[in-house]
Amino acid sequence: MNNLLRLEEGEARIVTDDPWTLVRDTGGLLPSGPLMLPLTVWLHRRLEHEPARDAVWLGPDDEVENLKPWLKLLPLIALDFPSFRDGRAYSQAYLLRTRLGWLGELRAVGDVLRDQLSHMRQCGFDSFAVREDKSVEDALKGLAGMSVLYGRSVIEPRPLFRRR
Repeated sequence: MNNLLRLEEGEARIVTDDPWTLVRDTGGLLPSGPLMLPLTVWLHRRLEHEPARDAVWLGPDDEVENLKPWLKLLPLIALDFPSFRDGRAYSQAYLLRTRLGWLGELRAVGDVLRDQLSHMRQCGFDSFAVREDKSVEDALKGLAGMSVLYGRSVIEPRPLFRRR
């Protein structure tokens, strides 16, 4: 996947060797290698293949609770932003990290832009597939984000007034 940023030990870096292929069109023959499949396709294929071989991506209408039985098997979960105006993946990420306890890689895909990265990080994303027509080097600056957050988040669950 091109234009990929990943947080490693709290530091953001550009990834040049990502093996995953995001599959949006499942009508034809699937490519070889590690795949990120839509939830419905992943659920269907898990009966035929090793479930941990493929990753899953969730659309805005997919329920994160559907993954609960397989969370320990999944190598990666991607959440789709079909438009920068659609923020349902923020809620999905927060639920995966807090309610379901997902500790693996959580990737933002779709219409991912620099201005969103700091907020995505606060919700629990740790990798970001920046839109292909944008500069990944410029997007890296977006992870610096805000210096002080007032509210709670996945990475800082205490509100500001409790941090003293």
